[in-house]
Amino acid sequence: MFEPGHLHRASLPGQIDFSIDLYYEVRRDPKEGPMMHFRMEGQVAGKPFKDEFELHRDTAFNFASVATRTAAKHGLPTNHSLIMRGHTEFDRMFEDIRDKLGAKPGETVDFDHLEKDGL
Repeated sequence: MFEPGHLHRASLPGQIDFSIDLYYEVRRDPKEGPMMHFRMEGQVAGKPFKDEFELHRDTAFNFASVATRTAAKHGLPTNHSLIMRGHTEFDRMFEDIRDKLGAKPGETVDFDHLEKDGL
């Protein structure tokens, strides 16, 4: 389920039990500028978790990679994709992030941000 600022994913039959919410919002960092802040919370196999990460404006579109690694850190197998199963919702989330950041296709990426964001 997607709504602006929030993506919810839950397990399908035959998968490890999980329910994860991914919330996001733009925050202004005095030094780094606009940052997309992500908060993940939910449960994997009955074990609750909460985690957060931030990405620079120009690297925020790599959120799926970071969200997948974050979910894996809390026990979700990487083949249980949070994003690709509901690609239409992923596309809507991507566009929402682009709108929130005022980003345009073709803008440059600062390679230092890739390193800072762990990408």
